[in-house]
Amino acid sequence: MAVASPTLPVAAAPKRRSAVMDFWRRQPLGAVSLVVILIMMFAGIFSELVSPYDPLDIDFAALLQPPSWEHWMGTDAFGRDIFSRIIHGSRTALVIGFTASFIGSSLGAILGVASAYFGGKIDHWIQRFVDVLLAFPIIVLALVVVAALPKTTVAGVDVNLIFAISIPIVPRVCRVVRAAALSIRVMPYIDAARAAGYSSTRIIFRHMAPNVVAPYLIMFTAFIAQAILLEASLSFLGLGVTEPTAAWGLMLSGNAADFYREAPWMILFPGIAISLAVFAFNLFGDSLRDYLDPRFKV
Repeated sequence: MAVASPTLPVAAAPKRRSAVMDFWRRQPLGAVSLVVILIMMFAGIFSELVSPYDPLDIDFAALLQPPSWEHWMGTDAFGRDIFSRIIHGSRTALVIGFTASFIGSSLGAILGVASAYFGGKIDHWIQRFVDVLLAFPIIVLALVVVAALPKTTVAGVDVNLIFAISIPIVPRVCRVVRAAALSIRVMPYIDAARAAGYSSTRIIFRHMAPNVVAPYLIMFTAFIAQAILLEASLSFLGLGVTEPTAAWGLMLSGNAADFYREAPWMILFPGIAISLAVFAFNLFGDSLRDYLDPRFKV
């Protein structure tokens, strides 16, 4: 009589975590920063629905009112609700920050990949041009560009301001992406693409650029914070966004500097908004770098 062999229990396959939950588990600070960024984006996109007042409405009967249930963050020297202006200012900061960072990071990535691919004299002259741009501090270079170009407004946004903020980002992204692309240039599949007769443009954009997406995304995210800070600095100096547009840097200048003793909330809450945005994007960029780095995989 044959004896049936005992069947061993089959171990269930481990459940695969979603990318969001995995990021939350491994980078809790980055996840919290992402939540702050999403709240800012929601406030900026739906600012007309979220803000309790029109940010441009002047109410001389409510000048310099302290924070209250009626005006959560008080009013400014024109009686405008500061909370509403901060909500609308988030749209200004995010539009300029995202656009400037995208343009600067994309141009820097293209220059970095091209410099690594061609090498020789082309690499030499591109890197010398990058060295010249890196010799200037970010704020100084942005000041020079925005002061030299005439003001051009499209859909309420100063195009030259975005261009001025993008220029200082280009050399920094170029250096990082070039370092990553140098190791990709010597890969066998690049040599195979050359042997197959593919053009340099095809090799750069189809074979090399996709492999530097990780450092590109990290730099793009990190420089959004830099762009927001630059926009606030230029607006504070009178070279960025102008009245009556709601902008965080603009809220810190002018009347806010005159009434900082009588109405400290005029500079306190815009300063907190700028700091929170910069910290959130910086933390998210650092967390994204650690998450995409294979050395930190568990």
